[in-house]
Amino acid sequence: MGKPSRRLPRWAVLCTIFGTLLLLGSGGTLLASEVLLSRYEGAVKTADLFGDQAGPTPEPKTDIKGPLNILLVGIDPRLENPNEPPRSDSIIILHVPDAHDRAYLFSIPRDLIVDIPRFPKADFGGGRDKINAAMAYGSRVPGQEVPDPARGFELLALTITRHTGIKRFDAGAIVNFQGFRKIVDAMGGVTMTLDMDIRSEHLKPDGSGRDGNPNGDGYVGPQKLYKKGTHHLKGWEALDIVRQRKTVGGDYVRQRHQQQFLKAMVNQAFSKDVVTNPIKLDNVLRAAGQSLVFNGRGHSVVDYAITLRDIRSSSITMVKLPGEGVGTGRDYRGERLLDPSKDFFAAVQDDTVDTFMTAHPELINK
Repeated sequence: MGKPSRRLPRWAVLCTIFGTLLLLGSGGTLLASEVLLSRYEGAVKTADLFGDQAGPTPEPKTDIKGPLNILLVGIDPRLENPNEPPRSDSIIILHVPDAHDRAYLFSIPRDLIVDIPRFPKADFGGGRDKINAAMAYGSRVPGQEVPDPARGFELLALTITRHTGIKRFDAGAIVNFQGFRKIVDAMGGVTMTLDMDIRSEHLKPDGSGRDGNPNGDGYVGPQKLYKKGTHHLKGWEALDIVRQRKTVGGDYVRQRHQQQFLKAMVNQAFSKDVVTNPIKLDNVLRAAGQSLVFNGRGHSVVDYAITLRDIRSSSITMVKLPGEGVGTGRDYRGERLLDPSKDFFAAVQDDTVDTFMTAHPELINK
């Protein structure tokens, strides 16, 4: 599979797609979009994220039909040990119904207990573990120390497919959490409404790191506090918020905040401040290109921009899947999803999510 290659973008997740749509929506032509894309194509990495790119990439198709399932995986690289296989810190799926005018955004708990299939490419024999370990197992490259996140993405996608029954992902992206910070800063910040007070586990009020606990795990000292309400956040503040798990509700609350953050980014991307500022728009696209690894399975970013041109933040529904912990305290083993999650996955596969959500309004994450 090898290292990510630098080629024409296959798919630009969220900000890149919506950034391209900005130009289309503000009077630009497709030709102008292609010129803009060519400006940052050299900075965009692509890789064979699904294990099906055996030869040269086929010519991009101009027509994307049918419902779409797009897998977004966030990683937080260990800067102190770049040889440590990455775990998927966030797993988010964007489902776009056949009409391509709306979307559903839902998360898979990082601690979900699943059966991870055999993966000979990484000499992994399979086993039962938390789903975020799948990427780490798959990233191992026999005979070398440096992991391959693209290969890990492939095993993670296979694991999700087997667990949920969602048979195919039409595109995928690995998103470096530090990349979120660059994208937000390039947009001039992002406005987000917090539904609760959030105390940072990692940062002091000035944004510097908290001191480690000399007597055990965790941190000590003053904490950055984000009060309930609407805030215009800098990149480091937005990144800090979406990383917080030690809140009431744990990882399920963090999933909600991540979904809210993505919608806030879409709102900011479509704001006049970005739309009417070609320099800022160019900076956003470049930041996105440097922060993501894509695979669109043969389709270009322009194909996706045209297909998703009618989607706005108001047409994205955030979905919360119910779950619970398995074991408590020192006996905690992970998470499991509860009914009607299985039926929801079936609706995604059958493209009947509209009908399903009408019957289950309690699953809407507001």
